[in-house]
Amino acid sequence: MSSSGDAAPKVVYWHRELPPLDGEPMHEDVIEATSDRVPETIEAHGELWHCCHDTLLEHSRVRLEQEVTRLGGDYAHVTDEHIDSQHDDASGESWLYGRFNYVLYQRRRLL
Repeated sequence: MSSSGDAAPKVVYWHRELPPLDGEPMHEDVIEATSDRVPETIEAHGELWHCCHDTLLEHSRVRLEQEVTRLGGDYAHVTDEHIDSQHDDASGESWLYGRFNYVLYQRRRLL
């Protein structure tokens, strides 16, 4: 049986979630992500919007975790986001597209 101490450290902090105080900002950056596609038009804040929003945030979290690792940081704090709905008339599918501004942090290393 695993204890809570075995859990992976949190990597993504969203908006009002305060990141740990032991970090130093490395730089600011932006990632883009999309939700899964759905076979209908997404109405603002309707049921499909919420479903797509959930998958968009999950895809964004995964992308942020990849970027934190790739750039040598320890965690990221999302400070701003812009989300739009997209629609492909040819396929009849819709999805959400998001741009997320974040600050990359590295934990202070003890000498």
